Amino acid sequence: MSANLNHIVLVDDNETTSFLNNRLLGRLAVADHVSTFSRADEAFEQLWGNANGGSNAPDLVFVDLKMPGVSGFEFLELYNSLPQPVQDKTVMAVLTTSMHGADTARVAKYPNVEYLTKPLTEEKMRKLLEKRFQ
Repeated sequence: MSANLNHIVLVDDNETTSFLNNRLLGRLAVADHVSTFSRADEAFEQLWGNANGGSNAPDLVFVDLKMPGVSGFEFLELYNSLPQPVQDKTVMAVLTTSMHGADTARVAKYPNVEYLTKPLTEEKMRKLLEKRFQ
């Protein structure tokens, strides 16, 4: 894998999924730093809150759709409300078990958001890096 990203963020309420994805990303050595959050609101606040202007902006965020509290859809809405230059610093990717047509259609309304189905694999990661980070 050629891309070496500075920071990847995983947002998923399932600890096992986050653990496995973190291990995969570590094994692939595609990022200097990987952060995990079990709550979307905490992730958003940490990354873009407090008017830090996106200075902590990660290169890539994987977000699950179905989470308690703030859902992945609400997270995408918050992200979409950020100024365009802030959005441009981060590639957003939905990582979900949902193959439901309504979910894919909802995500498709957001420009530049990738849609991946779980589990995250080396192949999916390679394709995403080739598409968005070459």
